[in-house]
Amino acid sequence: MVPGPPALHTTFFHFHYITFCIPPAADGTCITTYTYTDTDTDAATLREPVDDDTSGCTMDAVEKELDRLTGRANLAGSIRDIDGCLELLVAAKAAIESDPTMTAATMAALETQLKAGFDRTNDSLKEVYTGLNKYGKALDKKFKLVNMSDYDVLSTHQPLINRAIAMHLLREGNFSIAETFIAEADLAAAVPPTLEADFRDMYRIKEALRLRDLGPAIAWAASRREQLEARGSNLEFELHRLQYVVYLFGGGEDGPRKALEYSRREFLPFQQKYLAEISQLAGALLWREKMTASPYADLLNSETAWAAVADSFTSEFCSLLNLAAESPLYIAATAGAIALPTLLKMTSIMKEKKTEWTSQNELPVEIPLPDKYKFHSIFVCPVSKEQTTDSNPPMMIPCGHVLAKDSLQKLSRSGNRFKCPYCPADSMPKDAREIYL
Repeated sequence: MVPGPPALHTTFFHFHYITFCIPPAADGTCITTYTYTDTDTDAATLREPVDDDTSGCTMDAVEKELDRLTGRANLAGSIRDIDGCLELLVAAKAAIESDPTMTAATMAALETQLKAGFDRTNDSLKEVYTGLNKYGKALDKKFKLVNMSDYDVLSTHQPLINRAIAMHLLREGNFSIAETFIAEADLAAAVPPTLEADFRDMYRIKEALRLRDLGPAIAWAASRREQLEARGSNLEFELHRLQYVVYLFGGGEDGPRKALEYSRREFLPFQQKYLAEISQLAGALLWREKMTASPYADLLNSETAWAAVADSFTSEFCSLLNLAAESPLYIAATAGAIALPTLLKMTSIMKEKKTEWTSQNELPVEIPLPDKYKFHSIFVCPVSKEQTTDSNPPMMIPCGHVLAKDSLQKLSRSGNRFKCPYCPADSMPKDAREIYL
């Protein structure tokens, strides 16, 4: 590291190529901030402490180029030359106004003098550009940009990664592999001991559904009726509905009678909520022989119904375990594969522009994901125009308007009453409630 904070050198150049500012950090580390201004839109801040012992270019070389840049390659000479040219123009104008007959001679002399002044200005600028190039190379050699792909962001979260893998194996029904992995990765404490038994039960019921046996699924749903109703699930009714259709069309000559008896026995608890659907099923009894030409022809599409019931069962089963319907590992890998091409392109642009990703808690570009991978709404505070985060959540005030927590604190001024920015209502910060999207 640099032994103690070096003397402060700060130099700014505002024109075509680059703006530099080199202050030392408080702890003596070397920090550089530089801004490219070729397009007036590209900006970068590189703050990466570098140990002089491991760098190919020492800070002495950087300071040497900085001293050369500030001492010789500066705009002082160019400014003097331009001021001189302006004085020549003013003098020539005054001479022509006082004696118009000398216009030609005055302009000829002015042209020669201006050309000499412009040549001196260009020579000064060339020296500035040369100094900037050398200084830029010294900075690039000392403070190397690191690609995003060079950071192993998963290495510090190995226990979480192992747990996600174990959970994925259990969810996919690979129980023997999961048991071995949990034992070798020492995850017994991280994975609930009852989880394997739960997923074995789920796959037992799914296998029965594959064999067109609804009994185990119906029994499971009936034993959890209150929990499913609290979630607004219609799984149990859909299972009974499918069983009714199986009896009606797959029960042979005795099928209508079996379906009717089944409906009288099982549909009673669902009459209030699903009366229209039950009435449709009852009407299908009259069209059994001509079902393809009836208003109930969609009931014949049993393959779709079986697949839908299986998916619904899996989703509800996982939900009652407080788990997502799909494996988080699968979702993360799929979303990452979708985002990777865009991020790699962005990385190449950052490398070319010599900029870095400076945003926190959000991606620097928009990544279009399928709707099924959008798990919550995104709220942007109407006051600060910033997207809310876990540390800055959306807060609803009594009048019903929503602000970010940071904006709420700024408006309230140390807990005092404040006026809503969108209506005349007054509120107190303590009356605000966090909302979850």
